[in-house]
Amino acid sequence: EFILNQDPFNNSKILIAGKNFGCGSSREHAPWALLDFGITCVISSSFADIFHNNCFKNGILPIILDDEKIKELSEYAKRKEEISVDLDEEKIIYGNSEIKFEVDPFKKKCLLEGLDDIALSLNKSDKIQNFEKNLKNKKPWIFND
Repeated sequence: EFILNQDPFNNSKILIAGKNFGCGSSREHAPWALLDFGITCVISSSFADIFHNNCFKNGILPIILDDEKIKELSEYAKRKEEISVDLDEEKIIYGNSEIKFEVDPFKKKCLLEGLDDIALSLNKSDKIQNFEKNLKNKKPWIFND
């Protein structure tokens, strides 16, 4: 009888949640579990800090809205109507209505480009290699070839 086991909610990419979502969870693993289910966006009025940051690191968009907007979206979703999120335009679209939200520009870029911490580091691999080369020339005793 769990809602996410019922059609059409079992195919949802968006989760509308209550206050302080992610608090008390295994916050490092909770975003992975959501992704495994297919959730790529969580909308809540507040998030546990670690969970919120881990969402971004794992490709999930956490959106913070006030309680009234959460209630409005929840009522709309109960009618099994489609809700979509446009990250580029920073808006939630449902029926003829829209709700604007804000995302940190750097985190937005990472989500749009699929960049995690490893990909961000690999983007700087030339700089890392140059640093190591210069370090090896300046302090050869550090390296054990």
